[in-house]
Amino acid sequence: MTEREAYVEGLKSKLDQWDAEIDKLETKVDVVSADAKAQYVEYLATLKEQRDEASSRLEELRDSSGDAWQEMRDGAERAANALTESLKSAKSKLH
Repeated sequence: MTEREAYVEGLKSKLDQWDAEIDKLETKVDVVSADAKAQYVEYLATLKEQRDEASSRLEELRDSSGDAWQEMRDGAERAANALTESLKSAKSKLH
């Protein structure tokens, strides 16, 4: 397995984990108070947007040419880091 393939597989695994965490947070939207619900829904929308961005970066990585993947990896890493931080923030604020 090349470095690129390993990186893509690792990012795919992270995306699967993030999807599971977002799904878990979504199940709680109906049990929060009415006051908190709007903020909860807003956090979830932001998380989904960031997840979609990370997923798009993953697809770009898969489709990139040999040398271009290094640059694409930097963008994917930024998207992944942003999503990780947003998930941490959302979980701490919504629990």
